[in-house]
Amino acid sequence: MPTINCSRMRAGKWLLIGCCMASLHAGAQHRSVFLAAGQSNAVGKGDQARSLICESGTAYEYKWKTDTLVSLKDPVGESYRQLEQAGTGSVWPAFAAAWHQRTGDTVIIVPAARGGASCHPKARLGAMDTWDTTGSLFEAAVGKTTAVLQKSKGVLKGIIWLQGERDANAINSGNLTTAEYQSALIGLIQRFRASLGNKVPFFIVQTGNYSGHPVAGFEEVRKAQQAVARKLPAVMIVYRDTPSFPTKKWMTDDIHYNQEGLNDIGRVIAKEIK
Repeated sequence: MPTINCSRMRAGKWLLIGCCMASLHAGAQHRSVFLAAGQSNAVGKGDQARSLICESGTAYEYKWKTDTLVSLKDPVGESYRQLEQAGTGSVWPAFAAAWHQRTGDTVIIVPAARGGASCHPKARLGAMDTWDTTGSLFEAAVGKTTAVLQKSKGVLKGIIWLQGERDANAINSGNLTTAEYQSALIGLIQRFRASLGNKVPFFIVQTGNYSGHPVAGFEEVRKAQQAVARKLPAVMIVYRDTPSFPTKKWMTDDIHYNQEGLNDIGRVIAKEIK
């Protein structure tokens, strides 16, 4: 991989601005790339002041708009091509720190999520978009992932998926069935594998509940997620405790996880991923 220039010109002089990319020159097997996809809890609605700070040189994210790798810190992500930036804290620094501690690998996160996005087109809410073939999110996520793999020469270790609230509400309203959601999720995984490698692992953080709304639709989404994990190879449930977050006071509002919850998800999934 070519050396990344970490300095810039100011008043005619080169000033070093913290070249922290040296670890990316290690062998590709030591660069773990993860696609972080889904809807708002994958984007992150936490608090960056309580987000973890990764050790310098251990974790990066890819900025598609500028085609750059930058140190991973919240707010992670970018508002570009229908994808969104965390507002303001996310899962991903806690995950990256725990993964690096476990494996010693440099971590590269590819944030690719949008609030309110559906998996099935019947659950779509207009501009919120959908991961179905009728939407733009899948192509954006694949395009961003392909770009970072080419730039970093890293290895795609898996897709981490936090999504289901929009489809659960559609199930509650009678616009969608559990079987339709399950079929849409299977189809999405198959499309990811056709584009990014037929053995790429898919890791599911199970959907929590929406306070003040019927639990039934959310339970059905979790059942579908479990069924997909049983049905398809290399699909795993890596976090199951989100329904307990209201009791733990790990919510920012009725549906979004606060930073304590996001940090816990990150730490746990880094241990659970095989």
